[in-house]
Amino acid sequence: MDSTDAVGRLRVSDAERDAVVRRLQDAYAEGRLDHDEFDMRAHLAMTSKTRDDLAAVTRDLGPVAGHAGRGLEPAQPTGEDRMLAAAAHALAVPTLFVGPLVLMLVSGKRSEYIRRQAMEALNLQVTLLLITIVTLGVGGALYGVTWILSAIAAVFALAGRGFRYPWILRLVK
Repeated sequence: MDSTDAVGRLRVSDAERDAVVRRLQDAYAEGRLDHDEFDMRAHLAMTSKTRDDLAAVTRDLGPVAGHAGRGLEPAQPTGEDRMLAAAAHALAVPTLFVGPLVLMLVSGKRSEYIRRQAMEALNLQVTLLLITIVTLGVGGALYGVTWILSAIAAVFALAGRGFRYPWILRLVK
């Protein structure tokens, strides 16, 4: 039995159904669906039992423009994706922005999840670097706090959940 078949037969949660309904709402707002088709697909999404049932609702819809991170990627990242995303956060401690940047450029091409998490770690490091420069080095004291935040972000990434650092500039998109 193929592992993708087994994943497709897994039961879905309310959060996964809600993400698909948000995707349908975006497609409706863009004119990809008419009102009747939106109603039918929303009903199918809310009554879906398995991932295969849920995937069938949006299979013919392309990515929704400008709405990355709103339920458009696969429901669960793979174990390798989670490890590399956690590494992006953890590597930020000893390498500052270099580790997350390398992971974003190399592994981010094959996984949106890794790209988003590496980009988040990179944006944190760039923000800290700018604060340190502007405050003539005094802002460097914030690096101790970021070690704790990086550890928390790595744990979230290992669990397959996204993490967004609070109060940072998101210069890298």
